[in-house]
Amino acid sequence: MGVGAGHGKSILFGEHFVVYGLPSLAAGIDSETIARVSRIESSGWTLDDKRPEVPGYKKKKMDEQKESIENVFGFLNVDTSKQGIHIELGGDLICASGFGASAASCVSLARALNEEFDLGLDDVRINQAAYEGEKGYHGTPSGIDNTASTYGGLVWYVRDLSGGPPTFKPIKLENSIHLIIASTGITASTTEVVGDVKKKKETDPAWFDALAKEYNALVNDALDALKSTDLQKVGNLMNRNHELLQELTVSCKELDDLVSIARANGALGSKMTGTGRGGNMIAIAADESTRDKIAEALEKGGAAFVIKTSFGT
Repeated sequence: MGVGAGHGKSILFGEHFVVYGLPSLAAGIDSETIARVSRIESSGWTLDDKRPEVPGYKKKKMDEQKESIENVFGFLNVDTSKQGIHIELGGDLICASGFGASAASCVSLARALNEEFDLGLDDVRINQAAYEGEKGYHGTPSGIDNTASTYGGLVWYVRDLSGGPPTFKPIKLENSIHLIIASTGITASTTEVVGDVKKKKETDPAWFDALAKEYNALVNDALDALKSTDLQKVGNLMNRNHELLQELTVSCKELDDLVSIARANGALGSKMTGTGRGGNMIAIAADESTRDKIAEALEKGGAAFVIKTSFGT
């Protein structure tokens, strides 16, 4: 039996600004998907998906998941017409929008196949296999999710606006950072929200350019602060990043309320993460007891669900 793991992910800095070529920082969180593969006598492949999920997530993604698995097999030249494979997916990463669940399943599967068939793949090739798997879910993925899932730690990501490959830089920190992720339970359309921001940018380019200039300085400061584990500064920058996203009109009352609850209960910093107008928010804490206090307050404050995790090493 081959076993492999893939990290979940959370965007720390860069929502929406990344669309216009500005840097983004993503974290490969400690919550993981674990894949186990074993050979079976019949041809083809079978799947037992035991991952925790928000209701209906796995059913909704089933067709995309099948294509993703086939993509990984194809990239790794694993021929299931002669040697059948049984896949079991588990782990503690919840299947929900914004957590990189699809990327984590692709990375874990590639690693499990690598172990079972002794393919000799390094992380670069695992990441490439996972990127091919992500195409089953996203068509043309950015690559940030599978990179964060493969390497963990931090990922510095810059989109190439000319159409070339994006820039990825995995970064390891000396110490883990406590992270809380809470969901509003609201699903927004990424296409719609990104489109609204684009319209506002085109209507008032000077307004957007001023926000982008401040964000660019902010994300570079955040990278330095994360490297030096200056969590107070990281938190302050997260708070300001949330204000910038509010100015872009991509936050909402439900997100703002959860952000306020986290800060009132000891979060060093808190902000929305991902598309916005629903979805998730994140907060960092100085220690485990504060993390637990924040998580409890968010649960009582109306979050659909809360995850306590960490990132960095």
